[in-house]
Amino acid sequence: MAKEQYRQLDKFDRLHGALEGLPDVTKVKPSTIITHEPLIGATQTFFIQTLRQREQGDTIFIQYVDDEGAIRIAIPPAAADAIARQRDALTSKSRKRAGREQAEQRKARGEQPAFLRRKQQSADNGAKGD
Repeated sequence: MAKEQYRQLDKFDRLHGALEGLPDVTKVKPSTIITHEPLIGATQTFFIQTLRQREQGDTIFIQYVDDEGAIRIAIPPAAADAIARQRDALTSKSRKRAGREQAEQRKARGEQPAFLRRKQQSADNGAKGD
């Protein structure tokens, strides 16, 4: 009779299992992203799922598969918050940069900023009322 092999649960399984089914946990359907590197012909597959526990935050589960094997990572709420903050900061910086570039382009074309046009219209309307 063959002896049964039991595998010890890793951090990924323990954390996912601990959160799954709790009443204060909301989850999204897992997303699958497949990327292909044309230069080297390598394909990578990512399975990503986020679970949100009230009062704790978001835990992100990532499973990465390539030709060399699979890696599973559970990103805890503190690290997920840092990722979200960095993404938000990059978005803000990009928007500011784009806004400055657009303002410079408008200035080069001789367009007045909207807030100056409104001021001028208010002043013109006030002068007509006199």
